[in-house]
Amino acid sequence: MSPDPMSPGSTRSADDLNERIRALWLRAGGSLSAQERAEYELLVVEWAAAIRGEVIEAA
Repeated sequence: MSPDPMSPGSTRSADDLNERIRALWLRAGGSLSAQERAEYELLVVEWAAAIRGEVIEAA
């Protein structure tokens, strides 16, 4: 069974997550529905964690 991509500890890169966030905004036309906003919030949290992980690895 593969891991849930939205679960904490996901291995997606910050770049991949950034692209997904941008694509979500493009699909939504700049106005997010409640479901899209929930997806956006999860992606941003995951992106922030990925950024922190990349900074720690670089140090």
